[in-house]
Parts: sequence; structure tokens; C-alpha cells
Amino acid sequence: MAGPAPAAHENWSSRLAFMFAAIGSAVGLGNIWKFPYEAGEGGGGAFVLIYLAFVFGIGVPVMIAELSLGRRGKMSPPNAVRSVAKQEGRSNLWSIAGWSGVIGAFLVLSFYSVIAGLTLSYMVDSFSGSIDTLDASNSADYFGSITGNFPLLLLWHAIFMGLTIAVVARGIHGGLEKAVTWLMPALFAILILLVTYAMAVGDAASTFKFLFQPDFSKVTLETVIQALGQAFFSLSLALGSIMAYGAYVPRDVSLPKSAFIIAGADTAVAILAGLAIFPIVFQYGLEPGAGPGLVFITLPVAFAQMPGGILVGGAFFLLLAIAALTSAISLLEPIVAWLEEHRGINRVKSAIGGGIAIFILGIGSVLSFNYWADVTFLRGTVLDNLDFLTNNIIMPLGGLLVAVFVGWRMKRISIRDELAPKSEFGFALWLFMLRYVCPLALGLIFLGFAFRGLLFGEG
Repeated sequence: MAGPAPAAHENWSSRLAFMFAAIGSAVGLGNIWKFPYEAGEGGGGAFVLIYLAFVFGIGVPVMIAELSLGRRGKMSPPNAVRSVAKQEGRSNLWSIAGWSGVIGAFLVLSFYSVIAGLTLSYMVDSFSGSIDTLDASNSADYFGSITGNFPLLLLWHAIFMGLTIAVVARGIHGGLEKAVTWLMPALFAILILLVTYAMAVGDAASTFKFLFQPDFSKVTLETVIQALGQAFFSLSLALGSIMAYGAYVPRDVSLPKSAFIIAGADTAVAILAGLAIFPIVFQYGLEPGAGPGLVFITLPVAFAQMPGGILVGGAFFLLLAIAALTSAISLLEPIVAWLEEHRGINRVKSAIGGGIAIFILGIGSVLSFNYWADVTFLRGTVLDNLDFLTNNIIMPLGGLLVAVFVGWRMKRISIRDELAPKSEFGFALWLFMLRYVCPLALGLIFLGFAFRGLLFGEG
């Protein structure tokens, strides 16, 4: 039985509002938390170059396709793809490309909120001076004291989800636009201040050598797949966010130009994050390939030792929290949009209902740090499995479906109508990348991680 008629959604009030929102969607923990340790583990400069090639060679073509589907369908991702498929005379089953994004966003936000809650906890503790005495011997214990405290970690998870719900419930103009208009300039300002400070007190020479002097002898197949996965994850592709935001874009906004600007800003944040973190890492003799613990275990040790470390550490975790929030609201948006359209539930109730459901699922990730830390199956804990399922299966598979649908199942005249290309060569190159290169690359992510044990000798 058909649901209620799709709800009428607002449009962005200006191009700048859309750009801030889309950049905020792309800029998140993937840039400031994940990129530095991925670069550290991947050997620095070589990883950065491969990552940049994938951002603009794979990420941008898929982003243009997602924005096109969103604007042409003018609804939540599942309904947008279904609408476009109907216009093109294709099967309604292609709506799976939109559903994968909504489901992926729901799952990602459930554990993303837990990690983001940690950034809030560290921000408060940094500004209060609680972590000013940390050293190499007790930093890991301090991290464990927070993650091992179920009520405390649950509280921060709840606070972060509450903030996310509060923004999304207020709508496009009253919530999302106002939030990103303040948060994105603040994020860039804090990041530039941190880079300036890190360069002044840290080891800038080693940082530039590490990030911009590639050593291709360290590149392996795993490095390539990690760089490709990081590029895709960093741009928030195949999670419904970009497609949902595309539904609110006015017709006079150039989608290809917007995609390049978004990717450029996203990449700039990732590079700046490296320039803010690695001078401190090298100055204090820390390990650049310290993995996920780089931000929460390794860096606090350096903050405790440096002049003005209380303010620097607090500003750094504030930066992480802002980046996490701008991404989180974009992850909740496609879920809320679908609830408005399909169930006829108003935005406030949709945001609260969807947010509470995500919060409840996130309790499994909270428990993965403490009571359920030893409860493992398939890929590990509940958190490990959610992370693997979304980042290594749902996202590349969703991106593959989007690339195939737009590249092969939409008529060229429809694509031209949506993109209004000014360059025939540029249009032909984009279509070639979307049809042939992107599917192969996304298949590499999917197969590479699905058969990780065979490729890299891991279980």
C-alpha cells in the first residue's frame, strides 16, 4: 500500500548555505581523527598522494552523481532514486541505491555518536585541566577510565545525539543552515590557529618531509585500498547525506563546480589536520603510525607537556566535536526526510524518533568498550562489526549502485539537463570515470576488505 504523499521540503536559502552544509557533511572525524593516523600507518606522503588522486578521480564523479540524483528526485534518497528510475523507465528496485544510504547513515551514526561523545568528554576535561598531568604511562589508563565507565560513556553519547536531534528538528533554514553558518567558519578558524601554533612549537621540518615527500617503497596493495576507502569515507559518499542535501539545491547551482569545491575544502581540512597534529607528534617523539589511539591516547600526552597545553588540547577537541556535529546532522537528515515523506510524521517528531532509535542501537557500541568488550563475533565487537559492515560493504556497494545507475541507466539527455555541462570534454571525462573507473575502484574496496584475510593474511 502506498504511503502518504511525499512532504514538500525546503530549499537552501543560498549557494553559500548549501556549500557550508555540504562541506560540513564531508568534513568530520574522518578528516581530523582518521586521516592523520591512516597517513601515519600508510607511510605519509605516498599515502597522501594516492588519497588525493582517489578524492578527485573517484570521489568527485560519484559526488556529482549523488547530487544529481538528489536534485532530480527532490526527495529523500530512496524516494529520489525511485522517482528518477520511474522517469527513466527503469525498475523501482534501483531505489536500493537510496536505501543503502539511509540504512548506512543509520548504522554509522549509531557508533559515530559514541566516538563523538568521547571528543566532548576530552574537550571538557582538557579545558578544566583534568588531563594536564597525563604522560606516556597513564594516558591509556585514562582513556580506559572513560570508555570503561558505561554510564559516563552512555551520557556523552546521549548528549551528542541530543545536540544532533536539536539541530535537525529545527529544519533546513532554522536548524541546518544556522548551525553550519556558525560551525564551519569556527572549525576553519580553530584549525588554522592550531596549525600556526603547532608549526611554531613543533617539528615543522619533519612534518613537511613526512606529508609531502612520498616514499613509494612503503606502498602496498593494502595502502592503496585504505587510501581509496578513506577518500570515500571522508567525503561522506553513499550515506544518503549528499543525495539528501542535493534535493534542496536550487536549479541555478552548478553541481560539478560544487562537488569540486566540497572535495577541495574537505581535502584542505584533512591536510591541515595533519599539519596541526604531526609537528607535535614529531616534536615529542611520538609514533605517527599510532593508529586510532593517536588522538585520544598519544596526543593528550603532548598537550600535557607543551606550553598552553590546556587551551591547545581543549581547542583541538572542540574542533573534533564541531566536525563531528556537522557530519552527524547530515547523517540524520536523510532518515528524517524519509520519515516525513513516507510516514507523514512532522520534522520534530521524525528527528526525535529517528534520533532515539539511533541512540538505542548505539548502546551496543558503548558496551563494546566495557561490558561487552570480550563479546566478539565475525569481525570482533558490536562496534567492530558495525564499522566493517558500513565502511567496507554498504558504502562501496551503495556508491557502486549510484555510479552504475547514473552512468548506465539514466539517459544522457537527462544527465545533461541536470548538469548543464559547459565543457563537452569535461562531461565526457566525468561520464567515462563514472561508467568505468569508479565501478572498478569501488569493487576493489568491496573485494579488498571482504577478502581481507586472503589478501593480507588477516582473519
